[in-house]
Amino acid sequence: MSATDTVPPDTREPRRARPDGGKPPAAPRTTWRRALRRDWQLYTLALLPLAFFLVFRYVPMIGNVIAFRKFEPGGSLFGEEWVGLRYVRMFLDDPTFWTVFTNTLVLGGLTLLFCFPLPIVLALLLNEIRTRKLKRFLQSVSYLPHFLSIVIVAGIVMQMTAVDGPINQLLKVVGEEPVPFLQKPEWFRTIYVTSEMWQTVGWGTILYLAALTTIDDQLYEAARIDGAGRWRQIWHVTLPGIRPTIMTLMILNIGTFMAVGFEKVLLLYNPLTYPTADVITTYLYRMGVESSSLSYAAAIGLFEALIGIVLITSANVISRRTVGTSLW
Repeated sequence: MSATDTVPPDTREPRRARPDGGKPPAAPRTTWRRALRRDWQLYTLALLPLAFFLVFRYVPMIGNVIAFRKFEPGGSLFGEEWVGLRYVRMFLDDPTFWTVFTNTLVLGGLTLLFCFPLPIVLALLLNEIRTRKLKRFLQSVSYLPHFLSIVIVAGIVMQMTAVDGPINQLLKVVGEEPVPFLQKPEWFRTIYVTSEMWQTVGWGTILYLAALTTIDDQLYEAARIDGAGRWRQIWHVTLPGIRPTIMTLMILNIGTFMAVGFEKVLLLYNPLTYPTADVITTYLYRMGVESSSLSYAAAIGLFEALIGIVLITSANVISRRTVGTSLW
């Protein structure tokens, strides 16, 4: 005899009909408080990164107020008095600013044009290598320049392009006169972009090689059955497979379009190459640090940041509407 049989019938609770027609009750929705209590150990790992961005990225934004206030060293941290758009009008009327603005656009455009597609090409070439040892060796060799300090890279560039350096020695062999490359404004952009390509192309292949591993091998098999060669497989299978990664990195690169490498330009340029080498970041350094015109420099920096926001937002919208991939 079961336990239920011993209970008198009149003492049993009547079953209540469910108002939803017999469906089981829906699971309670997880709120952020419940998720925080459940996974608080994981959320604590984000405290240090959040504190870093808060202290070193967001709190300093308060200092942008001096772009609209007259700031004097030793005075108030947020300036002495409001001057409105005085410093904005100053740099908009300054012909030197428009020269460095043009140089920034040209250097940023050349860097994006040459340094962005090369990692994709190198990743595709490395992906076609079937010998594992050779592939790892080429990867290691291409990665090494990334780990060199900017100072070391600038020193190598100076030694290579010096009047008595290897490049001019080769020019002497073919009967040409030595060229002081770093004293010629017309050569600076070529030297900068070439050194940037040498330093960044290998490291940029890491994300693309990782994206290549996510492509299903059955797609290549189907393409081979349809008679596609290696080039057609790359064009119709490989490139579409890594397109989201390509578009994401392109949006990020466009967002930093105006932030041309400050350290390398500062180490390589000189007053003789200012007409083509001076960019916004180096101009800000001279105005803000060397000349102590911090309010003027803050106004230019705020203008540069606004351009960056417009660029990354526009690139994100265009990417979402054309290829369906975006950051947000």
